[in-house]
Amino acid sequence: MKFVLIPDSFKGTLSSVQICKITAEKIREHFPDSEITEIPVADGGEGSVDAFLFALGGEKVNVKVKNPYFEDMDSYFGLLDEGKTAVVEMASCAGLPLVEKRKNPKLTTTYGVGQLMVEAAKRGVEKIIVGLGGSATNDGGCGAAAAAGVKFYNKEGKEFIPTGGTVIDIERIDLSGMNEVFKNIELIAMCDIDNPMYGSFGASYVFAPQKGADAECVEELDEGMKNLSRVITRTIGKDIGEMPGTGAAGAMGAGMVAFFNAKLQMGIQTVLDTVKFDEKIADADYIFTGEGKLDSQSLRGKVVMGIAKRAQEQEKKVIAVVGGAEDKNIKEAYCMGVTAVFPINRLPQDFSVSRQYSAENLSCTVDNILRLLK
Repeated sequence: MKFVLIPDSFKGTLSSVQICKITAEKIREHFPDSEITEIPVADGGEGSVDAFLFALGGEKVNVKVKNPYFEDMDSYFGLLDEGKTAVVEMASCAGLPLVEKRKNPKLTTTYGVGQLMVEAAKRGVEKIIVGLGGSATNDGGCGAAAAAGVKFYNKEGKEFIPTGGTVIDIERIDLSGMNEVFKNIELIAMCDIDNPMYGSFGASYVFAPQKGADAECVEELDEGMKNLSRVITRTIGKDIGEMPGTGAAGAMGAGMVAFFNAKLQMGIQTVLDTVKFDEKIADADYIFTGEGKLDSQSLRGKVVMGIAKRAQEQEKKVIAVVGGAEDKNIKEAYCMGVTAVFPINRLPQDFSVSRQYSAENLSCTVDNILRLLK
């Protein structure tokens, strides 16, 4: 038999790599002669590069870039597909864990992300995938654009590199200096949210509080996003302010579209295309997937549903092993291609308790599923 393992992480408990490992061990125990393909999924945040390299092989390239406070740091990107595709993980140099006790989205930058993109492009790649997630920034991708040669000017005509607190000062954007190295490169931004740039559901109001912004700061940041949107419209002749996904990662989604002409794409679709999922499941007997919680968000095209939809086209069996599931959404999941859903928690415990036993509970659940299949 052939098993394809393609789980998302269980946030705060198990990584997708750990889930693959635990599931594979149990499969080998019950079906020792089976073929197992492991494809750990990352949502664009921390661990995305490692997940792609684990699934496909490739090279991890170390680069010295700027951190969220313009300080030097060691970061990296991944090279896949014999060097044709690069994966840049925004969190690797603009991530929330890098700011620790000095969170301040008014001061942080995506400059290092742009540096990684430039270095990746210099390798002669045909495609760059940028994972948007886990950021400590709210600069609309202006820092990344500045690193790539885009120039920003204030009302006095002075050039500067905008941060979350100074995007409101942008009067003019000059795209003519964009690094030529990006010509003829396909740019994909992995984005699992549909928030716009600004407003009550925008980048600042929804995500800035977790990056250290209080209520007053959130309002200031949102005004900055509105200004950036206006200037972008004047610059590129297109209003992208309310485009779904432009609010991702402190409106880095907007910056990817406006400055890099990138395509915003659901993370799981990007992963499935990159790992050639349709080919890998052609001769599969069972597909194991899962995520921390199967809920209404899942039905909007996240990992489990994205996989189920593709698998349904080939009439493949999809088993979702999840941390928890909302009953009202399970029936819809079945209609969308999921064969069966198995929550791993065996006792009625609060998450603060059950999380300590996630690995054990997952192993036991998978063991029982395989006993039934056997």
